[in-house]
Amino acid sequence: MFEDGFHEEIESAALATGYGPILRTSARESFSLRQQIFEQVRASGRVARATIARSLDVSPGSVTALTAELIADGFLREVEGAARETSRGRPPVALEVVPEALRVVGVKLSDETHTAVLTDLAGNLLASAALGSNTDKKTAEDLLKDTENLVTQLCTAAEIPMDTISAIGVGIAGIVDFESGMVAWSPLLQNADVPLGQIFADHFETPVRIDNDANVLTLAELWFGAGRALSNFVVVTVENGVGMGFVSDNQLFRGAHGMGLELGHTKVQLDGALCRCGQRGCLEAYLADYALAREASTVFGLSPEKPHNLPDALKSLYEKAASSDPHIRTIFKRAGRYLAVALSNIIHLLDPELIILSGQLMRYDFLNAKEMQAEMRALALYHSRHETRVEVQTWGDMVWARGATALALTELTRTVIVEGRQKL
Repeated sequence: MFEDGFHEEIESAALATGYGPILRTSARESFSLRQQIFEQVRASGRVARATIARSLDVSPGSVTALTAELIADGFLREVEGAARETSRGRPPVALEVVPEALRVVGVKLSDETHTAVLTDLAGNLLASAALGSNTDKKTAEDLLKDTENLVTQLCTAAEIPMDTISAIGVGIAGIVDFESGMVAWSPLLQNADVPLGQIFADHFETPVRIDNDANVLTLAELWFGAGRALSNFVVVTVENGVGMGFVSDNQLFRGAHGMGLELGHTKVQLDGALCRCGQRGCLEAYLADYALAREASTVFGLSPEKPHNLPDALKSLYEKAASSDPHIRTIFKRAGRYLAVALSNIIHLLDPELIILSGQLMRYDFLNAKEMQAEMRALALYHSRHETRVEVQTWGDMVWARGATALALTELTRTVIVEGRQKL
């Protein structure tokens, strides 16, 4: 799992064995053989043709022909260094991804700080950038300007022209139609039903894929973290909102219209607290940072407006709770119980191998305490189930943007790499 951002040693270790999901046979069946071969090389880091043929259960001749095409198109190259399968003879020639073949950008748009990273086709980090945001709702044009600023920073740092970027992935909080790039609702935007993906694609004149931010964080784990080896896991984020990503059979699940798994907007109380989405009784309205601050303001008779510096305000509240302030302690304890209910429901519905809890609020033990997990297990009928592991991760801000690069790389794999250089 990632911890404290993505450090250089984690980066190099991951790339030494490739990156991207390690797909099972059933998950590969919808791909062309050319794509299967490319993804096998990408996931392996370096691999011999004979190994590819055995792994995919295809003829060596087919592998030789298709890898020759991928080499001619500049996406793969031959290198020495594949593992020798016998003690005799020369080590077989291996294949690996050509790093400089394509470049992609991943962007995470947020309430407080936008982040972005630039990587090559081999997943190497070339540059990173951050830009302060604010809590005011913005227009699509505002977010476009912020994103252009980030992309300019990346290109300047890497000393490359902007037109050498082949695709951009964007993560944003809210309800996103992944296929169309339409943002049905986001706490960052003034309006609903904004075609943000198309607006960005038209401006940058390059493919742009946009997704819910919890999904891009889940992709970071699936593509670059320990989640590569897991076939079924859930990521739950708790901070400005409550988000969820679900991996099934080594693939991210989005639902029929790419807008599913909105855990934060599942209802936990009829006619309950007001959520920032405009409805009442959402889980987020009891668990997100703004909800905790609102509860505290009610207890102390303060302004219900969201504090300007919410992280500092929550830190102060938690310190009061830790010093035995019964009113504040009750607020945090109730939030922990709502999280336990949500996690038990996830276990009943999806039966994941692992639930990863992430987000700024996970630093507070009311959400990851033994009491919360004990209540989750009590609600989840564990006497008749396999136990689901729960882990807490403290990912850094850039990991969200890194996950967004997976959106761009997936798009390029589906089009340019599968169909050849004529797509460029």
